[in-house]
Formats: sequence, C-alpha cells, structure tokens
Amino acid sequence: MVRFGYDGSGFSGWARQPGARTVEGLLREGILAKHAAPDLAAAQLAVASRTDRGVSARGNALALVSPLAASSLLRRLNAISPELFFTAASTVPPEFRVRHAARRVYRYFEPQPPSDAPGNGRALSLFRGRIDVRSFGRGVGTGSPTWRELESVTRARHGDGSVIEVRAPSFVWGEVRKIVGALREVAAGRLPLAELQAALAGRRRLTLPMAEPEGLVLWDVEYALPWETVWPGPNRYQAAFLRRAEGTLQQRLYALASLNERGTLAEAGSRLRTAVGG
Repeated sequence: MVRFGYDGSGFSGWARQPGARTVEGLLREGILAKHAAPDLAAAQLAVASRTDRGVSARGNALALVSPLAASSLLRRLNAISPELFFTAASTVPPEFRVRHAARRVYRYFEPQPPSDAPGNGRALSLFRGRIDVRSFGRGVGTGSPTWRELESVTRARHGDGSVIEVRAPSFVWGEVRKIVGALREVAAGRLPLAELQAALAGRRRLTLPMAEPEGLVLWDVEYALPWETVWPGPNRYQAAFLRRAEGTLQQRLYALASLNERGTLAEAGSRLRTAVGG
C-alpha cells in the first residue's frame, strides 16, 4: 500500500474517462512504463478514495501488488510524473482492503476567516455522530434516511481565510462540499439551524449548494497499520513542478491585483503566502 497526493486542477478527477486526463489513467500508464508491476492485472490496483474533478489529495492511499521493495517502488512511482507524489509505503496482508479505512480526513479552504457568530459555531457542532446524508450527498436515495457516522466538523483560521476539517470513517459522493455549502447557507442567514438539525436527524430533506471543488483536499486516509517506509523526496522533477506552480499562482495574483484599484500587489503576495502556509 502506498500513500500519494496530487494537485487536482490538472486532472478530470481520479477515475479513468475516455478522452480525459485522470489520475488513474496516468498512474496505470506509468506503472507499466516504469515496470512497477509486470502488468495491470498483476498489480491489482485499488484506491481508498475517488476524488472528483478539481479536488486535490495530500494523503490518498493505493493498494497494489509489486515485486519491488518499498523504497524501490516509491522511487519508480515518483518517476511516473512530477504531478504525482508518492510519500510512504507499507506491506499489507493479502486480505487487506484499502477502502476499509479507519478514518478519512478532508480539509476545505475558505477565503473568509471563521465567524464569531454563535449560530456558526452551533452549526459546526451539529455535524457529529449518526446523521442522515440524503441532504448532504449526490446520488443518495430519496426514500428512508441513509445514515452515516460523522466524527467532527471544525473550522480554524488559516492566514487571511480559514480551513474546515471534516473527519469520518467514510463519505458519500459530494458530502464534504455539501457540508461546506450548508455552513455557507447558515452564515448567510438563509438556513435556520432548526432546519439543518431536522435534516441531519432525517426528519426533512434540504436542497443545498455544493461548494467549488478547488478548495477541497483529501488530507489523509488513516489505517491501523503504520507507514513503514517514507519517501525522502521530492525529486528534482517534482521540485521543479512545485516551483512552476507557485510561479503561476504569483502571476495570477499579479494579474488579478491589477484589476482591483483598491488592492495592492503586496496584499496579493501576502494572500498567496498565507494560502500555501508560508
């Protein structure tokens, strides 16, 4: 099993699609090109979480069968593309199932700082325990309640904005982005707390907006097994990719700041540094 990450802006999501550039498609081609496994059937690829278009990952997990030692496997996987970062590996038993994780952690960056309004804090606290996810996912049945366990939803300041962290053993499709959408509706005064609580308890259905995918990062997928081998990278190609990406962000902020007569380029640079944790 390997831990890996990627910038989702360059891909049409995880899953292979005809005519689209996806993480899975690039990975399958690379495994063959770098001889990480004899063939794809032998590799028996399985991923912990399938991210949508525009969603990034820091700590997704991939199970595969390879004859290589962990350090050699990480080196070859990191040579597939500078856009893919394989950061750790562990040997797992044959009965291991990568989708059966103990916990998944998502983080969503919001440009706005946390609000001190009591209703916003109360809304966060409602997302805990056994909840009906019919209002908080895509493709969920409309009949009887569909229950899932949610450990917590928290929000903390990050630079000029804030990060919403959502923790649970598993999620339905689009759940985190719907939760962010619900929190935005509460903050805007369009969603009363009583209606949100009723939806979470399975007493009613809500039609909620879905937050944009670009702010979402699959932060970690946790297992009872430890990561045994850690990649010391990035390699020089990955480091060059990161430098180019940061340069592109700086150019973009410069262009946007030039359109804002009340803004300054210094403020734009500060926003970039805080957004990336600098």
